[in-house]
Amino acid sequence: MSTQTQVLEPFKGVKKVPLEEYFTAGHRTCQGCESALVMKLMVKAAGPRTIVLGSTGCMYVANTTYYSTSWVVPWMHTQLGSSGSAALGTAAGLKALMRKGKIKEEPINVIAFCGDGGGADMGLSAISAALTHSEYNFLILLYDNESYANTDIQVSGLTPWGAHTTFSPPGSMRRILHRRWKKNVAGMLAAGHPECRYVATVCASYAVDMMNKVRKALSIGGPTFIHSIDPCPKGWDYDPMLSHELGELAVLTGVWPLYEVENGVLKLYGKTKAIAEGRQKRLPVREYLLRQGRFAHFTDEDIEYFQSKIDEMWEKWLIPGVIPFRKELEKELEKEE
Repeated sequence: MSTQTQVLEPFKGVKKVPLEEYFTAGHRTCQGCESALVMKLMVKAAGPRTIVLGSTGCMYVANTTYYSTSWVVPWMHTQLGSSGSAALGTAAGLKALMRKGKIKEEPINVIAFCGDGGGADMGLSAISAALTHSEYNFLILLYDNESYANTDIQVSGLTPWGAHTTFSPPGSMRRILHRRWKKNVAGMLAAGHPECRYVATVCASYAVDMMNKVRKALSIGGPTFIHSIDPCPKGWDYDPMLSHELGELAVLTGVWPLYEVENGVLKLYGKTKAIAEGRQKRLPVREYLLRQGRFAHFTDEDIEYFQSKIDEMWEKWLIPGVIPFRKELEKELEKEE
């Protein structure tokens, strides 16, 4: 049986994006919700011959109520940590049905989405397992609003250092309660899964680029993974009109590098590429942090520490912004200095 994928050519600019919508009005997301925009762009890029599988989280609860949904394409809810299992099982089920002649043999896109709690924490093992099955075609998209936002903004493995959440409120005894640095999920999955032909990071503030990454992931064949940064007005505590600007600032400050790993080859793109090549200067993280109420308790010292970690990511990592290793020789030179 054929395992071919749909041929989804990249959009050559915003005027070439189709008008048809497959994620429509009626959802109940917060005003300014960037994750809702991610869903809209994701399925617009994929097109009508697509099945979407949604793990429990903001994009499940807000997009489905009794006997109604904003999804125009076939959609199914799956459990919080099972986006990898759902993607793999659906792709395998479609392949079996086509082999038995029960449904028409044709390429059907399979997309499973998950939040940072359900993907980077609870669902990470299932995603890892799914990415080892090269004979099935599917995309797993992790929409990352940096907290368990659906259950009132608790800390996740992708919550930034020092952020104010309901599990890490600043207090008189300890101003900084959350001291873990954000987990590097895309880099980890790209480095550890040679069977996975495509891994990318995206930001919906750069909408055409994001849609083209989705189209490439669905066209290349096999298991693929995309990690999206999603500003969240409720969890990040900012005016909803700033969602687009905060997405841009995450990239321009170097907090969120945009890259793809295709068949083991790394490629930076967009503003991230310009920063890496020295054509554009990284903005100070202060401009990003101080627009968000979750960092309102930061002192100048806290901001300087956050900036130092981002500088380290760009100046000392083996691959700036992507792979957080350093060579032994570099460590020895630092000791001598």
